[in-house]
Amino acid sequence: MKWLLRRHSIADLQADTRNDQRLKRALGAVNLTALGVGAIVGTGIFVLTGTVAAQNSGPAVVLSFALAGVASVFAALCYSEFATLVPVAGSAYTYSYATLGEIFAWIIGWDLILEYALGAITVAIGWSGYAVSLLSSLGIHLPPVYSAARGTIVTLADGTQTTAAFNAPAIFIVAVITTLLVVGIKESATFNNIIVVVKLSVVALFIAGAVHAVNPANWHPFIPRNTGTFGHFGWSGVVMGGGVVFFAYIGFDAVSTAAQEARNPQRDMPIGIIASLLVCTLLYLVVSAIATGVMPYTELDVPDPIAKVADHAGMGLSVHGISLMPLLIKLGAIAGLSSVVLVMALGQSRVFYSMSHDGLLPPFINMVHPRFKTPWITSIMTGIGIAFFAALLPVREAGSLCSIGTLLAFVIVCSSVLVLRLREPNLQRAFRTPAVWFVAPAGALSALVLMAALPWPTWRRLIVWFLIGMVVYSLYGHRHSKLNKGVSGRATLLPGGTGQK
Repeated sequence: MKWLLRRHSIADLQADTRNDQRLKRALGAVNLTALGVGAIVGTGIFVLTGTVAAQNSGPAVVLSFALAGVASVFAALCYSEFATLVPVAGSAYTYSYATLGEIFAWIIGWDLILEYALGAITVAIGWSGYAVSLLSSLGIHLPPVYSAARGTIVTLADGTQTTAAFNAPAIFIVAVITTLLVVGIKESATFNNIIVVVKLSVVALFIAGAVHAVNPANWHPFIPRNTGTFGHFGWSGVVMGGGVVFFAYIGFDAVSTAAQEARNPQRDMPIGIIASLLVCTLLYLVVSAIATGVMPYTELDVPDPIAKVADHAGMGLSVHGISLMPLLIKLGAIAGLSSVVLVMALGQSRVFYSMSHDGLLPPFINMVHPRFKTPWITSIMTGIGIAFFAALLPVREAGSLCSIGTLLAFVIVCSSVLVLRLREPNLQRAFRTPAVWFVAPAGALSALVLMAALPWPTWRRLIVWFLIGMVVYSLYGHRHSKLNKGVSGRATLLPGGTGQK
């Protein structure tokens, strides 16, 4: 069974990365940081703040965001070490291939589909809802039959009800994102930079306009007394709230999938990963503090808590009878969701690219466009898959599945950092995870704890998904693996085995 644990050597992966110039290196530290912010800041900042404050933490939702941020930082530091050591497009997939072996690489590659593809599907559906709502506020009404998941009961203008056919706005945003990813990574990054500026401007406007209305009395008691139910206020509420708001941090790891398109990955990847996480954590802390300071936390359990806080703070300016702040909040949410779809689709296509490069997926998937220098076939395939399911499916357990996929990736990456430190302690590392013997175990343990808190139906779906993946690996991946064929020149076996050429 040693073939299950065959792995790439770090030295050969580094050489392969230097020799493979097919992808265009166009991203600097600012672009990478913006990619991270684009992936992280979505509806979480506009919705989770109010929900967690009202149901779990009260004003101590600030501590919940801080706890989730600390857990994410552990993983981010481990990702940063790997992203500089092995700056390839495969992210956690390639890291595990180089440390734990092929079977673990396949598992994490298959798992990342849950994070990136499923995340993009879920967000595209959410984007459609916000877009339809924004257009409706402006007097533009899209046909309900073509703006909801197939089978959804929708109400027409005359009050009658019918069944929706498909979600056209979701198809639209995925088509735009896919086109950008095919045309070029620089163009995609520029688009992402613009919409990140838009949504950060909306958040900054909220902070500047609402801070004057903060009433410190609303912060007392800072940690409301527990009601007798675990997770319903008290310290257990703070911890459970941290588990809930952790989902608002998902996405920073997608920055590592762009390592092969970074101009100077050894310097810029840690900056992009860590800076984006710190920026978003600061925003979450400030927004949650202002929200619970302006209004009593008991009044924030609404679908649009930030818009409600803005109105309460006297930011309800209107033009020709149209309230501007709700429109701006929706615009910020739309911008946020657009960038999340882009970064998730980018991450998924790059993981597919790396898996195909190693022979675990068909070779046509890693073809690079001769002009645009992008993996255009895998980008188009990813876009078609996302658009198909986003057009037809409603949002159900997708969020939990996306989260459990992310958490599993965190566990494997944090564990892999330790394995490589033991196996090859003398490797030249441009970035070293500080206090690695504490940070890496803490990152893996915190992710495992959050995974354990997820409901059994989510675990059941994960198990079924992995069983399907093992069938695919047995029928195709194992047989066509370059290491199995001995044509890669990058194979080594775990101690006790022999190298393969």
